[in-house]
Amino acid sequence: MPRRLIKRFLPDYQKIREHKHLKCFGTLLHDPNLWHLNRRSVSGAFFIGFLCAWVPVPFQMVIAAAVAIVARVNLPIAVCLVWITNPITMPPMFYFAYKIGVWTLGVPAHKFNFELSFDWLMAELGLIWQPFLLGCLVLGLASGVAGYFVTRVFWRFHIFQYLKKRRLRRKQRKQSLGGN
Repeated sequence: MPRRLIKRFLPDYQKIREHKHLKCFGTLLHDPNLWHLNRRSVSGAFFIGFLCAWVPVPFQMVIAAAVAIVARVNLPIAVCLVWITNPITMPPMFYFAYKIGVWTLGVPAHKFNFELSFDWLMAELGLIWQPFLLGCLVLGLASGVAGYFVTRVFWRFHIFQYLKKRRLRRKQRKQSLGGN
């Protein structure tokens, strides 16, 4: 079952409840729905995690946690999926988001030379914020919806495989008992 596979990689919920950045949620973390591993909870967590991964602000994990708590989906999975945006993956992902936004709006792409300074960031962000944020929204929704449906299909496939194996075992057991 997918539940066993997922449980192997998830941290203990007690550790998550005691995490310093998640203490602001207080007793809301005691809702058992936040820790269940079922098709609804996991697929919803994939949607929220992938959506929040495209939010271009610091502390995406806190945003994902807040949305997961409100939606009552699996909290650890939603928070962990945000980690797909990290210092290594963020530049290409956000550049792709900018390109998608430019294409969606039909505006010409702004040419820029990267500099690692706050002044450069503020100047360039003032010019590219609309296509950049639109691209982030489009890609966040697209990856969230894709993650949601792929997870549900994967989960259903695993259940059908499990039931098929169980039926086969029962049939073999019945034949071995009847053949004696």
